[in-house]
Amino acid sequence: MPQTNPAIRQISDAIVEVNNLNLFYGDKQALSNISMSFPRNKVTALIGPSGCGKSTLIRCFNRMNDLIETISIKGEIIIDGQNIYDTKMDAIELRRRVGMVFQKWNPFPKSIYENVIYGLRIAGVNNKKILDETVEKSLKRAAIWDEVKDRLHDSAMGLSGGQMQRLCIARAIAVEPEVILMDEPCSALDPRSTAKIEELIRELQGDYTIIIVTHNMQQAARVSDFTAYLYLGELIEYDLTKKVFTTPTQKETEDYITGRFG
Repeated sequence: MPQTNPAIRQISDAIVEVNNLNLFYGDKQALSNISMSFPRNKVTALIGPSGCGKSTLIRCFNRMNDLIETISIKGEIIIDGQNIYDTKMDAIELRRRVGMVFQKWNPFPKSIYENVIYGLRIAGVNNKKILDETVEKSLKRAAIWDEVKDRLHDSAMGLSGGQMQRLCIARAIAVEPEVILMDEPCSALDPRSTAKIEELIRELQGDYTIIIVTHNMQQAARVSDFTAYLYLGELIEYDLTKKVFTTPTQKETEDYITGRFG
């Protein structure tokens, strides 16, 4: 497979660095020699056809793949200078630092308030003033405060799909992570809700590094600063989004973006 642009693969202000990452499901290799860096406070989109390894890759960043017994991983992932696969790394602390928003919104069957502060409760925070301030701040950052401020103690299950997804984003940022992973966060949403989530992503990047998996080429072009194209578990091209979408260096990338493949 073609090599990626070396000038972009190693980014000076990187918060996440992936070095020679290989991942196997039993005997089947799902990721092959992935090496790339993710810049701080930018949005990076991972694109590629179904089964190319996008979701598998981002689940490496908070070690969600650890929950699958047959998986084995070689290589390293460095976040803020720490190898997250070091035996000394606490996976629970890692998941506080690296939040995740899933394809299908997954609020807990609790109140809106309790959903937001769930991570703080786990960490033993019980100061009501701190909890109240965190709820308001997080819901405002997730652009949903005005819609729910008068029903914080109602069940989160009564929200619309788009509201539930923004609540899940509020829950992720309540514990003040450094990185937010988003795995197809808009694929189950209507166009209006999708537009709100995309606007929110752009607003949040000032404080967080965001890595988003998307099948939507237009969405990747709209919200991301950098784009990586993966195919069959390999990194084909990684560069500034504008360059990837206007003058890709690899024919495979151009064929995928223009719809001739994938």
